[in-house]
Amino acid sequence: MERIEAFEAMLKAALDQSEAELQKMEELKARGKEKSATYRQYLGNRLFYNQLFALYRQYGLIGQRRE
Repeated sequence: MERIEAFEAMLKAALDQSEAELQKMEELKARGKEKSATYRQYLGNRLFYNQLFALYRQYGLIGQRRE
């Protein structure tokens, strides 16, 4: 049971981090900072999270979620 709880905690952390970074990206974009290193780092992270969540969906570990 510990393994499932660890997975759930990790998944929640990844989802929370992804959502927080998306919000920060939107704030940077509103200020015209799409070319900043910070924005680009968040963009790279989004690509990673999208791949990670797609893999989880493929194996039925999470349901569909909005992107």
